[in-house]
Amino acid sequence: MKAKLLYGRGTLEVRLPEGCEPTVIEKPPMPVAEAPAAAVAAALDEGGLAQAAAGARSACILICDITRPVPNRLFLRPLVERLEGAGIARASITVLVATGLHRPNLGAELAEVVGDPWVLEHVRVVNHDARDDAEHVDLGRTRRGTPIRLDRRFVEAEVRIATGLVEPHFMAGYSGGRKVIAPGIAHAETITTFHNHRFMSDPGAENCVLDGNPLHREQLEILDRIGGALTLNTVIDDRRRLAFVNFGDCRESHLDAVAFVRRFAEVALPRRFATVVTSAAGYPLDKTYYQTVKGMVGALGALADGGDLIVASECSEGLGSAEYRDAQRRLVEAGPDAFLAGIRGKAHADIDEWQTQMQTRPLARGRVSLFTEGLSPAERTLTGVGAIASVEAAVAESIEHHRDPRIAIIPEGPYVIPRAA
Repeated sequence: MKAKLLYGRGTLEVRLPEGCEPTVIEKPPMPVAEAPAAAVAAALDEGGLAQAAAGARSACILICDITRPVPNRLFLRPLVERLEGAGIARASITVLVATGLHRPNLGAELAEVVGDPWVLEHVRVVNHDARDDAEHVDLGRTRRGTPIRLDRRFVEAEVRIATGLVEPHFMAGYSGGRKVIAPGIAHAETITTFHNHRFMSDPGAENCVLDGNPLHREQLEILDRIGGALTLNTVIDDRRRLAFVNFGDCRESHLDAVAFVRRFAEVALPRRFATVVTSAAGYPLDKTYYQTVKGMVGALGALADGGDLIVASECSEGLGSAEYRDAQRRLVEAGPDAFLAGIRGKAHADIDEWQTQMQTRPLARGRVSLFTEGLSPAERTLTGVGAIASVEAAVAESIEHHRDPRIAIIPEGPYVIPRAA
């Protein structure tokens, strides 16, 4: 018996031990667009882009960075052409990569993100830099004290469009929409405030949760402060095919996209499992261990207390940022409880520290093991989890240890969120 996990640019085949009783947790089949280009065109026309852009003199289009497999190639040129058709000069249209505090996407990587050579040749495409004070506008604070500092190229544009992928997100409930704005084009001060311990430890900062989610609440207030925005939302299936696209007001169109993807991404289970095998969703999400944490947290709805969580992630670019390495070093040296005690009460999180904080959730539930081919021996010591040479061997050992042949397998990792009764 075999199982396949998304891993790197392909799959990792896992031969399951004899007598194993697997439950594969995956989305129901998604309806995919037979003519993706026509679906995008219809969404833009029905969403009123031409009317919204009429009489405007400038536009800024946000796109996600390399960590999201957004099908930008399908919609960027149609967006630009419609903005031009409405009277906006091509020189006044900016495509802004919403990197948040991630590194910039340059060269061949930028070409991959944009996905359309025509766009790179004819439109200005630039990266957001969260540390560049001069490129941000100060819009005050939210009611809960979060400073609102956003990239002026977006704030000052007469037509503001965010684009992205709507999928489960382990902090903000669902990605896309308002999240592309904050943290996507927010200043470091903004990001490190609403990613501090107080926000991350809130029970509402959870996969697939919007009501009562503190990050979602801040993001909506930030959206309102700039006077709103338009959004193109996409949903893709496990083969990266377009399943849904819409366009319109950021708040409402995003909720419509969430309503669509919920039916597929949230999977009910009758029970939890002592052995759970998952992935980090493959390329591009599993390029770093930093992003792999999403797969760990996403699987918690299937993992029994004291169980084994086995994660496969290529980590082709290694651990992550220098700041993240430092946070992981503190976790390994101090342990989860002392690490959390050390960041509690800080007004601003250290950069990428929040990902380490989220990793303490699966560590508190059970034993976490990682299969990877991309981390050096030194990097493996900073993961804070067990290193395994074989998923098959880890599964067999877990079954024997728990004396339970029943295991759960989540091939698509954090794109599918199990919910045990």
